[in-house]
Amino acid sequence: MINKDNRLTIGVAVLFELILTTTAITGILSRQWKLLTLSLLSIICLMIPFIITYIANIKNIVLPSTFKLITLLFIFFAQYLGEIKQFYNIFWWWDLFLHTAFGSYAVIIALHLIQGTIRKKQEITKQRFTLLNAIFAFNFSITLGTLWEIFEFIGDYLFKTNMTQGGLEDTSTDLLVNILAAFITSIIYYYRNLRK
Repeated sequence: MINKDNRLTIGVAVLFELILTTTAITGILSRQWKLLTLSLLSIICLMIPFIITYIANIKNIVLPSTFKLITLLFIFFAQYLGEIKQFYNIFWWWDLFLHTAFGSYAVIIALHLIQGTIRKKQEITKQRFTLLNAIFAFNFSITLGTLWEIFEFIGDYLFKTNMTQGGLEDTSTDLLVNILAAFITSIIYYYRNLRK
């Protein structure tokens, strides 16, 4: 197995699943169907990093060693703390914080993916290869950020959540922060790797 589970990741996943299961049961007992729906959606989302890792292992793709843990934290912070515990309403900066962190980490994931799948040939200069990596990672991050905004829109539309609180302004701000974080992280990567 290329991408292995560690005890910390498994422990965090179990803890988050227990918290969300308890919240779902509370939703049933108190007849808060929105709480139940959000809890079940979050429980399902917490399985995504394990599914991605399983597929990556089949395809011999190496993911960052922190992939599952960071993804679990992000999902928990966005769904449980953000939506269920209302952090999006309590802290004006919560959504921006998550999108900024996501923008940077998506670049790291992309760089891992591209370096693991594309082999550097001798005729390609280090500068060109590094630039290709930075451009790919930047675009990868923006794509994932856009998909997250689509997820928020679908959640609001189908489940009557409040993830896109400010509508267009919220979505635009989230995308801008994601792009800025991805750009800065890509530039740092580019110049750091040219010096190696």
